[in-house]
Amino acid sequence: MWYLTDKRHLDHDTGPGHPERPDRLRAVWDALAREGLCSSLRPLQYKPAESEAIHRVHSPAMFEHTVKFTRRGFGNLTPDTPVCQDSASVALLAAGAACAAVDAVVEAGTQSTRAFCAIRPPGHHATPDEAMGFCLINSAAVAARHAQTVHGIGKVLVLDWDVHHGNGTQDIFYSDPSVGFISIHRYGQGFYPGTGAPAETGTGKGLGSTWNLSAQPGISWTGYLDLLDRALSHLQAFKPDLVIVSAGFDACLDDPVGDIGLDPAIFGEATRRLLQAAEATAGGRIVSLLEGGYNLKRLGEAVAHHVKALIPNSHTV
Repeated sequence: MWYLTDKRHLDHDTGPGHPERPDRLRAVWDALAREGLCSSLRPLQYKPAESEAIHRVHSPAMFEHTVKFTRRGFGNLTPDTPVCQDSASVALLAAGAACAAVDAVVEAGTQSTRAFCAIRPPGHHATPDEAMGFCLINSAAVAARHAQTVHGIGKVLVLDWDVHHGNGTQDIFYSDPSVGFISIHRYGQGFYPGTGAPAETGTGKGLGSTWNLSAQPGISWTGYLDLLDRALSHLQAFKPDLVIVSAGFDACLDDPVGDIGLDPAIFGEATRRLLQAAEATAGGRIVSLLEGGYNLKRLGEAVAHHVKALIPNSHTV
């Protein structure tokens, strides 16, 4: 399986005590090493995304503002998005990883149709015109458009299981029938970002290509997997040629930002079910991108279960 990560992602400094901190990646690296998974991963080098790739999903003015702002040094790009001087370049690197992962899994004769990107900052809250929610560039959206524009992929589906609704991804593709979006997230009672009601299903030609499923605190293992099965039924009906996963793990118990009480091991079973669906509809092509997850221990455990399931012929962690 392709594996994309880089120490440069640590250079995005969000300040003391911030939940989206460099230690998140260290926790992922340590967990993969501890579980003996690194020998089964095929490292893939990548470079920052070009501006052309960014402008397919974000307005030029949006990212130009981000670049200019970060040049000043540490500050809040938006009220909930702290940045430092290196943040714009690190966000471009994250988007570049997503694009390189797409290149690898769709290439004819590829050694693997699966990829996992251990990257930061996350991206799924970034809208066409605004950074928000720790997110500067929507890497999942950039990757989806890259697949279509560069490789001629017809239909892409983004499955987002971060505990927070991927409002940015939804906004970008809300009227586009060629990119499906499925989100399983906590919704209601003012939970961030406040979007993702089941009634939000797309607009215009994109009507019916967006599905939002609500997972509330205390949901059981069975209840969550039932929601996932509903999501996968939509995936199979959509018949994508490529699946991109916005793989957030902040739904795990003890997460300081999300936490609906999920055991990290559930993401192994969720991944196995996703693989079965993707084999039937997308030739098994899956690109998984790290989004949220802020309890370091739970994050590492959940990622290990997820990656273990993605590795062909592996056993449960």
